[in-house]
Amino acid sequence: METNTKLTNGGNAGTASQKDGIFTRNGVSFALPFFCITACFALWGFANDVTSPMVKAFSKIFRMSVTEGALVQVAFYLGYFVMAFPAAIFIRKYTFKSGVLMGLSLYAAGALLFFPAQAIGEYAPFLLAYFIMTCGLSFLETSCNPYIYCMGSEETATRRLNLAQAFNPIGALSGMYVAMAVVQARMNPMPTAERMQLPEAEFEMLKQQDLSVLIQPYLFIGIVVLALLVAIRLMKMPKAGDTPTSKSLGTSLRELVRVHNYREGVVAQFFYIGAQVMCWTFIIQYGTHVLMAEGMEEHQAEIMSQKFNIAALVLFTVSRFICTFFLRYVSPGRLLSVLAVVAIVAVSGAIFLTDRRGLYCLVAVSGCMSLMFPTIYGIALRGLGDNVKIGGAGLIMSILGGSVFPPLQAALIDAGFSVAGLPATNTSFVMPLICFVVVAIYGQRAFLRDRKRRKRAEAAAE
Repeated sequence: METNTKLTNGGNAGTASQKDGIFTRNGVSFALPFFCITACFALWGFANDVTSPMVKAFSKIFRMSVTEGALVQVAFYLGYFVMAFPAAIFIRKYTFKSGVLMGLSLYAAGALLFFPAQAIGEYAPFLLAYFIMTCGLSFLETSCNPYIYCMGSEETATRRLNLAQAFNPIGALSGMYVAMAVVQARMNPMPTAERMQLPEAEFEMLKQQDLSVLIQPYLFIGIVVLALLVAIRLMKMPKAGDTPTSKSLGTSLRELVRVHNYREGVVAQFFYIGAQVMCWTFIIQYGTHVLMAEGMEEHQAEIMSQKFNIAALVLFTVSRFICTFFLRYVSPGRLLSVLAVVAIVAVSGAIFLTDRRGLYCLVAVSGCMSLMFPTIYGIALRGLGDNVKIGGAGLIMSILGGSVFPPLQAALIDAGFSVAGLPATNTSFVMPLICFVVVAIYGQRAFLRDRKRRKRAEAAAE
């Protein structure tokens, strides 16, 4: 079967050689650059999952509603949306390596801005810091995902993306643990209701103490990112996929819109990211509600809920490696649709079960989500040729789903939305359930298209 040779190093034409594999293309090995770029996957995983628990932390520190606290996620994922296409245009003009360096620069700048934000002591500067940081993450994801995609045979691209993305939850686990052990455990345990009653002077003192704890992980990761920036800057990197193109942006966009797998993939990714962020953000609220109903104090319930969140990410990490193995034997679209259906069942359990069994269901959802982002990404980019950079930007822009859906779920919680006497925290999970339905439909449609493509290829070969 022919590969799309426009993605090869230097753009040499021809069919895939027998040496092509998961880390090679046309006999060229990309193993070392693969592992260097994969380090970035762990770093943005850390940023994503040290941030999710901060919705609850900021709500307590600034005495805000859940909806106001969810603005952290709005600022965080808005950066992905705003910067994705500028990042694609940048790497289209220059190189993937240039995009990675720009991404690391913005990431470090945003993280280090937490220090002056803490000195100011207002909520808005933190939102700005998150926005700048995620503009950097948008550059990184727009650059690193298609770069990994190009580092080998197109036939193994989805497996390669899943392998690289397997390091993302390792960083995410680190972020969750730091959020629990460095931030939540060290913040003042005073319950939200008592904070509301504090005099202004006492509240300001408590707020500054908690903010000084909250910013520490961001300052640390900012320094780590600067170190990686210097290392990659000094390293010689391949130019896989960096072949210049004279095609206009408008032409690329028109061609992309006509590709069913790509067009629907952008939509599916938008809904998937929304589901992921909701499940990982509001497991804290969900768990706190369940555990307090058992008689646990609020602060203890929050820390215990974060432990469930960490368990979810451990399952996510293990499942990623397992699913990457299964992709050797099962069509990506088929595996995606099956896992989305299982996720629908698990989320339904979280809605209708009002005790710890609901928490277990939310943990189980993470096992299903592990495959979804890189698999949707790989399916959507298949066969895009020299449109892969712009196509990758569209898929990163769809991360905006992480900014759109969490405030909607938070609004349902704040409004006390209840059906059949179920708590609002439970019923709010109808939002991720809807998202997984969309992903299941996309997986099935992609599977059917891939089966037709293979049958046509077999018929042509006879």
